[in-house]
Amino acid sequence: MSQVQPKIITQLLRDWNAGEKEALRAVVPLVYDELRRVAHQYLRKERADHTLQSTALVHEAYLRLENQGAAKFANRAHFLAICAQLMRQILVEYARSRNAAKRDGGDRVTLDGVAFKSRSVDMIALDDALNELAKLDQQQSRIVELRFFGGLSIEETSDVLKLSPRTVTRHWASARAWLHHQISETSGP
Repeated sequence: MSQVQPKIITQLLRDWNAGEKEALRAVVPLVYDELRRVAHQYLRKERADHTLQSTALVHEAYLRLENQGAAKFANRAHFLAICAQLMRQILVEYARSRNAAKRDGGDRVTLDGVAFKSRSVDMIALDDALNELAKLDQQQSRIVELRFFGGLSIEETSDVLKLSPRTVTRHWASARAWLHHQISETSGP
């Protein structure tokens, strides 16, 4: 990505925050591939027969952004992080509604490479654990959202949260261990 594009994106986000509705429509094509990558990363962790596709997830997140109105974004990474958070919410809502309809134990995501080593975890259990983590340590919860769900690097996460990369790395490791413990405890042996 050229140096000009992040500046354009940041300016468009500022314009949207100032009330220019068309600015969001101008931003999305500039970050669309990245949004699809985030959506694809989410859906890779879902069950194989999930009915949502990457494109639909991106579009649903866009609609929610548009409906909630102008928001203040620091930069492209911050915008992507918020979009990732919206995608997580959409998938959790989908899992909850599916559970309510089926009562079969729910949709599952695989958290391989994080701390769960190819173990399937219920998306709702993960969301509940993240909400509990947020009560204890909001910063660690945000780091998990940005890293795991948003697909941001340590450096991008550090930029969004205004923390040193070393602090992000330390909190990331701690949060993964805490989540592993919480989810293992609630799901049983």
